[in-house]
Amino acid sequence: METIIDVKSIVDIKKEEIKHKVKELSKKKIYPKLAVILANNEDSSKVYIGKKRKMCEELGIEDVEYIFDEKVTMEELLVLIERLNQDNTVDGILVQLPIFKHLDEKKVLNAISPLKDVDGFHPQNLGKLVGNQKDGIIPCTPKGIMMIIDALNDIEIEGKNAVVIGRSIIVGKPMAELLLNRNATVTICHSKTADLKSYTKNADILVVATGVAGLITKSMVKKDAIVIDVGINRVEGKLCGDVKTKEVATRVKYITPVPGGVGLTTVVSLMDNVVKIASRKVIDKKK
Repeated sequence: METIIDVKSIVDIKKEEIKHKVKELSKKKIYPKLAVILANNEDSSKVYIGKKRKMCEELGIEDVEYIFDEKVTMEELLVLIERLNQDNTVDGILVQLPIFKHLDEKKVLNAISPLKDVDGFHPQNLGKLVGNQKDGIIPCTPKGIMMIIDALNDIEIEGKNAVVIGRSIIVGKPMAELLLNRNATVTICHSKTADLKSYTKNADILVVATGVAGLITKSMVKKDAIVIDVGINRVEGKLCGDVKTKEVATRVKYITPVPGGVGLTTVVSLMDNVVKIASRKVIDKKK
């Protein structure tokens, strides 16, 4: 049995599901469309946008981009977002984070209609996640992680000890809620946690999202645990995760690779969210 999870195969299966959904929607004259707003100069963001554009094209999802330089004002961004909120041809709106420092990130994200909030960061969607309501939009990285765990047929989440390291609204907090909603016993750790090892050693499921290269070593994990490494760090020109993959892989049952792991599921989860939002139009047409 392979310890390192073949995430690409999981994503390929999901892509075929999405392609089928897009095809079925097109028969009803519904064409999923994603609007992407870029308001930063970071090369990594441009790479992510490129990956999203490529997958949109592959899956038959229309996409449109709005790229701004440092001169952009809050008013300009908010006017654009409101126009996209009112545009019935646009299903999902994504603001690539981070944004320029002079802009109010929270205000920008909250301006997106919760019905088009493809990233799942709007307070209404986060509230629906806490309430375990199925009609909300789930943040893409935690959604992708659940996709990975669910693809491991011999793994049961209910009753397991799960430890999530990280408390952002992008990964940590929604990840903990998803695991709680599946009846895991969840602990959230973070940069201020004392004696981190005492928590990680008891984790049946360990999700690591810290941005600290090689933080988790073999001595910190439970035998036969599942380790999900969300971190992407560059050390001496090479990409690596928050987990020392090679040494930890000798002790655990499953571990995700970096690169080629969780990042792949994040993008496909975004596409799945766009299609989920577009699918609501089928119900609206029936009303």
